[in-house]
Amino acid sequence: MLNETQIADVWLLFNQFIDKKQLEVAAERYVDLLADFGVSDRALQGATGNDEYLDQAVAYYLEDSEGADDDLDADDDYYEDDED
Repeated sequence: MLNETQIADVWLLFNQFIDKKQLEVAAERYVDLLADFGVSDRALQGATGNDEYLDQAVAYYLEDSEGADDDLDADDDYYEDDED
């Protein structure tokens, strides 16, 4: 799996070839791809500090994944039978 340095290095290698108007979306897609391939939240967090767009995408992903966990906690009793 990629470590923090490799995550940033790959992004910095390719971001110079991406249209400046598309950098935000490309960074978000890159972070989503990394997460889909099993890169840990800790590794993503460790990759910050190298590029503004990557930092924003990681922050957005981590906020979104925390929100998803909160939603699951709120619905824990969704399938429990109601005893009326």
